[in-house]
Amino acid sequence: MFSLALLACVAGFAPLASAACTRAQLQEATAGYLAALAEGKPTFAALSADKVVYQENDVALDISKGVLSQAVKIDFNRSIYDTTDCASYTEIVSTGKHPYVIGTRLAFTDAKVTKIESNVCDDGDWLFNAAGSLRYNQQEKWDPIPEAKRDTRAVIKAAGDAYINAWEDASVNPPFATPCARLEGGSYLQGNCKLTFPPPFHVINKRYTIDEELGAIDVFHNFPFLDKALAREPGTQTNNFMRIEGGKIRYIHENTVCTKKSCAK
Repeated sequence: MFSLALLACVAGFAPLASAACTRAQLQEATAGYLAALAEGKPTFAALSADKVVYQENDVALDISKGVLSQAVKIDFNRSIYDTTDCASYTEIVSTGKHPYVIGTRLAFTDAKVTKIESNVCDDGDWLFNAAGSLRYNQQEKWDPIPEAKRDTRAVIKAAGDAYINAWEDASVNPPFATPCARLEGGSYLQGNCKLTFPPPFHVINKRYTIDEELGAIDVFHNFPFLDKALAREPGTQTNNFMRIEGGKIRYIHENTVCTKKSCAK
């Protein structure tokens, strides 16, 4: 029988004793990032004046030449805030002249953004459909969870890990809610959220953002197998964004970059 607590221990995960930054700081900085994205200005108040690591789709870029410089019309955004690891994650949907679905992780040092990682999906990426992503995002409820009903950080992480680990190990049973819904690109599937893939299948390079107040976790990682133009491992850039309620996975969002249209599938 699947044990969230056991899996958390096996993963070597232990919550820190105190927050590294405040929720208000993360919210203000993330709002600054969104304003900069909308205006096409690759700078904002919380950005470190020193060296900033900027990546799009796992590739280091000059921040002045990335999507931040393009004035993206933002139709929808949803953010989570990790006060333990001092990071935020934001999902952004644009149905403008150049449609996008963007997932951005901001990492902080001393209350300043020192790393920006963006998963930037547009036409040709896996199941991309910005209008569909917008429609289904607007239907979902990611309200703050009452404090007495919130899962611990360890439980949220273990549930997220179980979903991904089950791709490689069929003996892992992710704790899916009933119902469970999965938004993949612009495609929405409800009911059975279980996925299986042909072996070998090993997910690496995980970067977590966890928000206990919203019961949410995002995992940036490399997705093996899907993109025919790449070596099976490490694979292509993707992220899984999940809502956990009562220890069970309620929503899953996945956006995956392709090097060739539809990953040549």
